[in-house]
Amino acid sequence: MLEQNTDSVAFISSYVPRKCGVATFTHDLATAVSRECLGQPLSGNSHAGIVALNDRDDFYTYGDEVVAQVGEHRREDYRIAAEVLNASHAKVVSLQHEYGLYGGENGDYVFDLLDRLDRPIVPTLHTILSKPSPGQLAVLRRICRKSSAVVVMADRARELLIDVYGAPAERIHKIHHGVPEMPFGDTEPFKRRYGLAGRPIVLTFGLLGPGKGIETMLDAIADVIPQFPNLAYIILGVTHPAEKRESGESYRLSLESRAVELGIQRNVLFHNRYVSSRDLCEYLQAADIYVTPYRAKEQITSGTLAYALAAGKAIISTPYWYAEELLANHRGVLVDFGSVGGFAAALRDLLEKPDEREQIRRSAYDYARQMVWPEVARRYWETFKKATEAFARRPTEFAPRRKTLLRMSLPDVHFDHLVNMTDDTGLLQHAVFSLPNRAHGYSTDDNARAVVVCSMQWALFQDEEIVRYLNTYLSYLHFAQPSGGGRFRNFMSYDRRWFDQDGSDDCQGRVIWALGHLVSHAPNDSVQELARQLFHVAVPAIRTLEHPRSWSLSILGLHYYLREQESDAEAIAYETDLARRLCGITTAHESHDWHWFEDRVSYDNARLPQALIIAGFDLNDREMVDCGLRVLDWLLDIQTGEGGRLSVIGNHGWHRRGAEKPRFDQQPLEAAALIGACKAAYRVSGDSRWLDEMRRCFEWYLGRNDMGVALIDFKTMGCYDAITANGVNRNQGAESVLSWLLSLLTMHEMQTGYPPDVG
Repeated sequence: MLEQNTDSVAFISSYVPRKCGVATFTHDLATAVSRECLGQPLSGNSHAGIVALNDRDDFYTYGDEVVAQVGEHRREDYRIAAEVLNASHAKVVSLQHEYGLYGGENGDYVFDLLDRLDRPIVPTLHTILSKPSPGQLAVLRRICRKSSAVVVMADRARELLIDVYGAPAERIHKIHHGVPEMPFGDTEPFKRRYGLAGRPIVLTFGLLGPGKGIETMLDAIADVIPQFPNLAYIILGVTHPAEKRESGESYRLSLESRAVELGIQRNVLFHNRYVSSRDLCEYLQAADIYVTPYRAKEQITSGTLAYALAAGKAIISTPYWYAEELLANHRGVLVDFGSVGGFAAALRDLLEKPDEREQIRRSAYDYARQMVWPEVARRYWETFKKATEAFARRPTEFAPRRKTLLRMSLPDVHFDHLVNMTDDTGLLQHAVFSLPNRAHGYSTDDNARAVVVCSMQWALFQDEEIVRYLNTYLSYLHFAQPSGGGRFRNFMSYDRRWFDQDGSDDCQGRVIWALGHLVSHAPNDSVQELARQLFHVAVPAIRTLEHPRSWSLSILGLHYYLREQESDAEAIAYETDLARRLCGITTAHESHDWHWFEDRVSYDNARLPQALIIAGFDLNDREMVDCGLRVLDWLLDIQTGEGGRLSVIGNHGWHRRGAEKPRFDQQPLEAAALIGACKAAYRVSGDSRWLDEMRRCFEWYLGRNDMGVALIDFKTMGCYDAITANGVNRNQGAESVLSWLLSLLTMHEMQTGYPPDVG
């Protein structure tokens, strides 16, 4: 609770450690006001308190200056926060406003709080649109009416508030975006921290999304690289949360692919991290030139641009509103929106003319002295005092009505759709769009794959939540094994009746793979012991397996099992026998143009070379490893389409020797197998070419495929079942989402380097 003091202020906003520009701004503002105007550091004992907006159900861990938390979609929280502030000794409330911070239509839940406050309100408006929707217009007008004073950060913002929103001019106060105090100094000491000493550095910072215009900069950088081959372009920042929810890391991946296409991947450095203010300052002090190639004219403020100005950077920007105002009078260079030639020419000019660059730097730095946090805090404090006086004069109007290895930007791992497809029996096989289709019941195949996925998630991230689902899938496998032992049953109806009494060879192989993997990556002793018992009962069925694909899947399980039980002679003998049979049948059948064990290439194909590579590594058999690499190389070659994209063998007839390869339907299972095999190839050979192949196969899911369509639904976190001649099959069955998760987890494993295993 805020202490009693005539000089107390409360801030309503997102707040650190939430990764949000407004959260950082509010922390810096509250800290500066507390220090400069209240004479004490920001803490639970200070007279500046925070009402923090949360964008997720599990609240953040805040400092003790946070006096209340509000879930953005929980209306009751807004009302409770109003009661907390009304019972406190805060004399004024500073509201940080972005439409997206608050729940409801255009963020109108904020009025559940504002309508109950009996304190003067001073909003800082971070977004002001020239052409708002009717709902946006109504919300911002209402906020202005309820406010004793309104803070904007640019003259253009003042004009819009008056002309478009009808706000009284006398209530509007322009206060610059606050910035830290940074010295005007040499860049080289900071360049050395990033291993870029002596290189010219161009920097972009901020949450990534299509509106940032980074594509324009990549083309411009490619244009100047021949003249400045040592130039480094740092793209600093994580993907915008809204973009990530809709499309995952597709935008960042498209930028990385574009850099590779332009041949500038060694000059473009993606630093995929959300940095603190201190870290950002160090990046800025290392940079020679800062660029903001934004596409939208209607940007009324930019914290990144303000920081760059304060650091005394030579800035090149498109002429959005805030940039036009901040970079006037030779404080920066403005380039037309989307102009590759304009950015390239401006870069050359500043790199070739250090004296002119220095002059721009000095002009920017001198102007920004009025923007440093101590100065901004004092301006806010003067505005708070005026607002308090205005509130006292007009009590009626304002009285409340109510009281790595692999450098690649990867999506986060989400199990939403897998959980949606799971009930207390196990994982359902098929879906109608994203809804489980109960008519087809369950399969042991899919529940075995789910065990592998969950145990990988545990090994990589120690995710306690996944253990409950792992238990369900393992329990299904336990039930699938007949009480007397032997081969696992596969298909079960929704009412728990088995359709078969003897599952396919592939089903047996997948179960052995799953159980072996789980023995090696179990989250607890109970799970490991059950997996071990089931494995021992299942392994004798290996003698009955007749198909090379089932041998391959079994080899994977034996490999993982032997990581944990390395002296098990029986398991070693099984792996050795299966691997030699697999290698023998492959070498006997292959020719100069057909490196396969039979005359048809069908499904889950790359598990065969993956097994050869892994077994060859385990048995120290170079010939076996070479056979696996040769087959994998051939599989990748025959599945390479125009432009180098992955073109998976279609299941309409599969690929028969001497016949044209069918293009459709292409299934996620194939990409997952190729990624696993390429991982094994890299672990054995150390050749980074296999990392490039992993990337290519992974990008198939995200749209680099024959139809140019993404397979991932980032709303459901599911994966579409196939690419067809007409687009995607929009059903999101178990095999598809498991293939996606297995692929994604393998890519994450290669980035983290754990576990360092060939499998």
